[in-house]
Amino acid sequence: MPSKQQVNTEHAPKAIGPYSQAIKSGGFVFVSGQLGIDPKSGEFAGGIKEQTKQAMENMRAILQEAGLGFSAVVKTTILLKDLEDFAVVNEIYGSYFSEPYPARATFQVAKLPKDGLVEIEAIAKA
Repeated sequence: MPSKQQVNTEHAPKAIGPYSQAIKSGGFVFVSGQLGIDPKSGEFAGGIKEQTKQAMENMRAILQEAGLGFSAVVKTTILLKDLEDFAVVNEIYGSYFSEPYPARATFQVAKLPKDGLVEIEAIAKA
């Protein structure tokens, strides 16, 4: 059975349920979905632009705690409350990566935790 190691940082919001910010296992880091919540205030960072940027900054903090950066990310999943925000999210998301970009799936969902507008999860190669 593969071992797993929890990754936690105070520079990203605490998990709001029974899950870890990230898990290292099998040569990968699995980053849980990040909302656009400011870890200092515990509040959402504003509209879709601000929440997307904050979600990516939360992901950066978790990746850094695992000793990685965005270049190690191989797959992401983006959940949007409104698919009309796709272009705005793409612009911000794209500024965090360079080619070759990670594989990705994007979905519109009925509702996100705490009524967030965007949630982003990632898998990175450790």
